[in-house]
Amino acid sequence: MIFLIGFSEDEVELVRNAFGDVPVYEIPEECRGWILSEIIEKADSLKGSGNWHERKFFLMHDLSNEEIKDALRKMKSLGFRGVIYATTTPNSLTMKLDELIEEWLEEDEYFRQLRKMKKGPYLNIGSS
Repeated sequence: MIFLIGFSEDEVELVRNAFGDVPVYEIPEECRGWILSEIIEKADSLKGSGNWHERKFFLMHDLSNEEIKDALRKMKSLGFRGVIYATTTPNSLTMKLDELIEEWLEEDEYFRQLRKMKKGPYLNIGSS
């Protein structure tokens, strides 16, 4: 299962077409206070657009490592950039969506800073 937040109607259609047999759901804004496991249980009955957040989130549930790698390749080939990718964990399934979004945003910022630091510029202090 794949869950989307922040994708436009056209983008959702693009993702659904690319993933064929894998169910793709949008998470509407009304689910922000829900526990993630509730959202997954009620996926078939979720109504409304998932295009309510300024960032794009791509949440994978119950996919194997190979399926996750394949999903990331497909998303890259579709030209999506700046998407926050996440997979469900036993812990995340017990958390509210709002809390998870906050955590995903913090992790994304941490990794952006890390990548920026790895690119430089570096100060060469103390070497002769």
